[in-house]
Amino acid sequence: MMTEEEIMEKNITLSFEFSLYVMEHPEFAKQIPKEARVVLLPKDDPELSRINRETAERAKAFDNEPHRPVVFIEFERLLPARSRLVGPRVAASLPAVS
Repeated sequence: MMTEEEIMEKNITLSFEFSLYVMEHPEFAKQIPKEARVVLLPKDDPELSRINRETAERAKAFDNEPHRPVVFIEFERLLPARSRLVGPRVAASLPAVS
């Protein structure tokens, strides 16, 4: 069973990755209604998927917009993180400011 901290950490990571995906795929983003609640459902993590579904259902009761659309985003998995650094160097002393 996941802790609240693990759930939050996983969802923060997924939300960040989803934001990147939407920015890189604007045609996908157009399918999501404005002001919609987005629920991420990773197929490779059934426990988190279940928790996110249950959370979305409970959140409806507290939503200030009772008819807010809810969209469920299912995806296969999240690929391992890769560095995007370009040309890193190790310096023995503080580099001069250019």
